[in-house]
Amino acid sequence: MGSYVSSRTFTREDRQRYRERVQRCLDALGTMLAEDSFSFPRQQMGLEIELNLVDDDCRPAMANAEVLEKIGDPSFTLELGQHNLEVNVPPRELAGDETLDLEKELCETLSSADDKAHDAGASIVMIGVLPTLRHEHFDRRWLSNSPRYGLLNDQIFAERGEETVLSMEGSPMAGSSTEKLLSYAESIVPEAACTSVQLHLQVAPDDFAAHWNAAQALAGVQVAIAANSPFLLGRALWHETRIPLFLQATDTRTVELKNQGVRPRVWFGERWITSIFDLFEENVRYFPALLPETGDEDPLDVLGAGGTPSLNELRLHNGTVWRWNRPVYDVVDGVPHLRVENRVLPAGPTVLDTMANAAFFYGAQRALTTLERPLWTQMSFHAAEENLYAGSRHGMGAQLYWPGIGWVPPDELVLRRLLPLAHEGLRACGVSDSARERYLGVIEARCLSRRTGSQWQRDTVSSLEARGASREVALGVMLARYVELMHGGEPVHTWPVGV
Repeated sequence: MGSYVSSRTFTREDRQRYRERVQRCLDALGTMLAEDSFSFPRQQMGLEIELNLVDDDCRPAMANAEVLEKIGDPSFTLELGQHNLEVNVPPRELAGDETLDLEKELCETLSSADDKAHDAGASIVMIGVLPTLRHEHFDRRWLSNSPRYGLLNDQIFAERGEETVLSMEGSPMAGSSTEKLLSYAESIVPEAACTSVQLHLQVAPDDFAAHWNAAQALAGVQVAIAANSPFLLGRALWHETRIPLFLQATDTRTVELKNQGVRPRVWFGERWITSIFDLFEENVRYFPALLPETGDEDPLDVLGAGGTPSLNELRLHNGTVWRWNRPVYDVVDGVPHLRVENRVLPAGPTVLDTMANAAFFYGAQRALTTLERPLWTQMSFHAAEENLYAGSRHGMGAQLYWPGIGWVPPDELVLRRLLPLAHEGLRACGVSDSARERYLGVIEARCLSRRTGSQWQRDTVSSLEARGASREVALGVMLARYVELMHGGEPVHTWPVGV
């Protein structure tokens, strides 16, 4: 979203200058695509994991600045809320045993960081939505101490002109009625409740559209079999409550603008694409600037002089349109490249679950891009979007549409159709047999047991409530057990229900 944003107000002249500069960035990108200016020496993956901090009672620990200082590792950064951190994994090849090495490194990194967090009275938790959050944790004072977050908050609320409405109707727990949430917030801090895993894959320009289309088609399946965010403000809501919460927490639209069909900034999109340019062009055409900060570089002048433009304004704008599969333009050592950033997955429950989710995505995505008849020629874009919301709301209980099958539960779809494709795709990526079998074996066992992180949380809370615990007590006890099992490292489908 832009690491360096000044803390100031913006004038009409700032916005006009920014609009002109973004358009010049878009023109430069079009020229670079036409001239094939991008590097693609090998397929690389990257990973970002957003984390929560809790205290000894499993309540949010608003201590990320102190924890970050104690960790002392540049791969960790602040995130939006003071109870959040993010760890960024340096890019690496997907082939061979790289994923196995990454799993080991992640376990060691997170374990070390958690030990150091204890010195600040906090523990690290990988989970989609922290179930012990309360309304008072959404106050503006809990934004992280960074100018960009305060400025983003002010710009979103200036554009919206009224408080944020959080309104959801859940998927009922077994034997219970549907629970509903209607709450209000005067800051964007509810967005900080949405902690995700972001998967990056570097792709060649000519292959980008196929990879993005495949990622869109997979989004509903991904979230259904990996849901880990069932509770918010004490209510049992969607299996992946992150999806509607993120949309509502950052929505700049009034009710009237929604009724007019104005697009939300948390956006699935509205069509299959033929080029990465389609996505950046849509961003520029549909969304006004939230952070109209301009630099000194003229991208067309840089390109004309034989250099590589940073396209800073276009990248900053792209960071304020939260697509579930986002296009990324980046420059490393003066060489530009393109990535698909997959953003639908929640954090956790364990490192092994995270790596299994990543392997399934990379493998299935690769296989779908090589089908003789592309999937997106057999399936409407609207059906892919509906799959995302159905999978998010109902988890393994969803009914998803898939060409050639029709309506099918996600576990059956994965076991019958997508898991063989994922094996095929990982082989094509050069992933070792041991890594492929380890991670896709976790996905297979999870689908056979139908136990995601969300289902485990719901079942455990139901068990505690049946024994007389209140919802608040049950959530705290459940989360304490979750943290224990998370650090144990066994995948969530093996976790015993109850405490």
